[in-house]
Amino acid sequence: MTRAKTTGAGGLVVVDKPAGFTSHDVVAKMRGIARTRRVGHAGTLDPMATGVLVLGVERATRLLGHLALTEKEYVGTVRLGQTTLTDDAEGEVTASAGAPGVRREAVETAVAALTGDIQQVPSKVSAVKIDGKRSYKRVREGEDFALPARPVTVSAFAVHDMRPERAEDGTEVVDLLVSVVCSSGTYIRALARDLGDALGVGGHLTALRRTRVGPYRLDGARTLEQLQAERDEQGEIAVLPLGEAAAAAFPRWDVDDRQAKLLANGARIRTPELPPGPVAVFGPEDRFLALIEPHEGKARSLAVFA
Repeated sequence: MTRAKTTGAGGLVVVDKPAGFTSHDVVAKMRGIARTRRVGHAGTLDPMATGVLVLGVERATRLLGHLALTEKEYVGTVRLGQTTLTDDAEGEVTASAGAPGVRREAVETAVAALTGDIQQVPSKVSAVKIDGKRSYKRVREGEDFALPARPVTVSAFAVHDMRPERAEDGTEVVDLLVSVVCSSGTYIRALARDLGDALGVGGHLTALRRTRVGPYRLDGARTLEQLQAERDEQGEIAVLPLGEAAAAAFPRWDVDDRQAKLLANGARIRTPELPPGPVAVFGPEDRFLALIEPHEGKARSLAVFA
């Protein structure tokens, strides 16, 4: 990773989020470590979850909204035989049907039905907004409401192990070790809930670890303790500079000096054939200029960095 000071242009930092921390808690810690208020995150992780949380420092915060839309990868544990209020282990158990008779073949069939382009109803205890109000706040206030299903893509959903267990209340449950590759906006705890419902026994998520966000993987992540030690020892932390971050996450378009000047001034110049979605534009000397989106053959600026 290129070393750059956490001032000025800034860059990305991939954090291995600890359990028990909200994404906002991690941002608050990073503000202290980086000694700047300009820190944000790309894609929220629930407090129970651990793993990859991509942070932007200084000007890199302008990339975060676009990075949050990239594909994500997880490993986790689904418990069959019990339902909870929150669809995960943080909520109280609302039903204990048990799952001693569940067979591997039935699980695989149910998993296959939850793979691909599906319609998913988010967990009610989530940050989804209904008429401007967070769903979890409505739950806390005792409201009775239904969330609409929305399209998500589950590219891969695999069961790697299946273990009979006994829950704290004595219920015979089955724990599944699973991995999931999915689009932004997919709720893994909703997959656990829907898997249990499909099998007729109920289900919830008991552990979750995010291993990838777009091109950023767990093997490139650092803990908050490691980042603090790095700051204490060297006076700065290593960040992935804006240009390298953009090149890793988005398709690339190289332009000449004339085109670079036009883009910097907000002109909607003609583009070659580019894939849909954000594209990173680089000028002479490998200078990162902007994120654009092709629209009707012209470049529509999403964020200009030149």
